[in-house]
Amino acid sequence: MPIARYNSQDDTSASPPIHKDVDSMTAPKGPTFQPLYKQIKDLLLERIASGEWPPGTFIPSEAALAASYNVSVGTLRKALDELVSDNVVVRRQGKGTAVATHDADRALFRFFNVVRRDGERSLPVSRVLSRRRRTATAAERDALELADGADVIHIRRVRELAGSPTLLEDIVLDADTFAALESQPEVLPNTLYQLYQHQYGATVAHADERLVAVKAGEQDAAHLGVELGEPLIEIRRVASNYQNAPIELRISRLTTKEYCYASRL
Repeated sequence: MPIARYNSQDDTSASPPIHKDVDSMTAPKGPTFQPLYKQIKDLLLERIASGEWPPGTFIPSEAALAASYNVSVGTLRKALDELVSDNVVVRRQGKGTAVATHDADRALFRFFNVVRRDGERSLPVSRVLSRRRRTATAAERDALELADGADVIHIRRVRELAGSPTLLEDIVLDADTFAALESQPEVLPNTLYQLYQHQYGATVAHADERLVAVKAGEQDAAHLGVELGEPLIEIRRVASNYQNAPIELRISRLTTKEYCYASRL
């Protein structure tokens, strides 16, 4: 695929502006500049997202990829550095670069941001309360970009830390993609992202979260052992794939007696 650039000797060179016809009532957008290494990154990401390089497989060497795209090894390496930072690929010492997989511990510690107030991390244990197929609500359709009348798979579970119920989670998935999850596997794994990737070819690459303070309701009191009206943190997450298409809506309600949400920026 040809790559647009101003100066092939400059790793931060940008592609020429892209001009599109616009409606006379629409304000024109300014020029779009894309550094060369960003273009390479996008091309590599397209090949990973298409399944050409499945999770766990090694991609061609930096020299081979640089030659195929007619760029310097430095430019290619800079593109790979960003994919490593984004947890899309992993460098294996002495072996090469592989497409990342969601092994249980890696997925948990990347996407699980609940810690004890003293900062200590522990692995959650999940207990499924229910799972069923039903019609999506308007909010769920918006979050998952579903059509009117679409069905979803709804999983509700409690996650325990150190034997104590700490999170009540509602997980919502497109039923067309995850139809079998209505009943299989009989016992759901603790790490669902690993299941999505291995069984459905759906890799969670990004997650956008919003946190709000809420009061505990009857379901929270029943499953988390809190008082009605007790303050909780509600975490609303939309998990997306490499191409930013939503895969999962997850709403978690966290009791903060002993735990808190922690994120390192």
